[in-house]
Amino acid sequence: MRGVTVVDHPLVQHKLTLMRKKDTSTKSFRQLLKEIGSLVCYEVTRDLPLETVQIETPLTAMSAPTIAGKKLVFAAILRSGMGMLEGMLELVPAARIAHVGLYRDPATLACVEYYFKAPDNLAERTVIVVDPMLATGNTAIAAVDRLKEAGAKNIRMACLLCAPEGLSNFQGHHPDVKVWTAAIDDHLNDHGYILPGLGDAGDRMYGTR
Repeated sequence: MRGVTVVDHPLVQHKLTLMRKKDTSTKSFRQLLKEIGSLVCYEVTRDLPLETVQIETPLTAMSAPTIAGKKLVFAAILRSGMGMLEGMLELVPAARIAHVGLYRDPATLACVEYYFKAPDNLAERTVIVVDPMLATGNTAIAAVDRLKEAGAKNIRMACLLCAPEGLSNFQGHHPDVKVWTAAIDDHLNDHGYILPGLGDAGDRMYGTR
């Protein structure tokens, strides 16, 4: 699909397989999600613009590259987005954080917002939306809608798994937002879960059912 990058690095794919296993412990699932978050973040930020600055090494002066512009914003969709966020912050510890509280109504699969808090000057920052599962796409659409309302213009989406139906829905609403994912799975079931998937990422990360 255009606008979608599947991160097929062997480490990502290996860790994803471990996460899919139903007998993977809560502790291991949480650690693997953190690790994949860092690896996916590496790919999402691959083309960030650079500028040259003058620095002093212990031996001499030189011109060296540094990331241009204001610091990144990681916009975590609560609650499962927090698992990937932890790994991404290890790679980019100075990033600003936005929190988008959304839940999916189990009857209608529509999104309900209950919390939103974001840094100032979103229009001047690259915003990376973080959520492990892009299933129906409704949650990601609602999160990007809200971030655009708050002024964000340069938005990217980082996730762990996608369903084809969700990707199509998301791209229909936000064709300007590129998506990075570890895998595009087969389809959604009648309850809006990705198959083969890995279950509910939030429940598996926090040990809830």
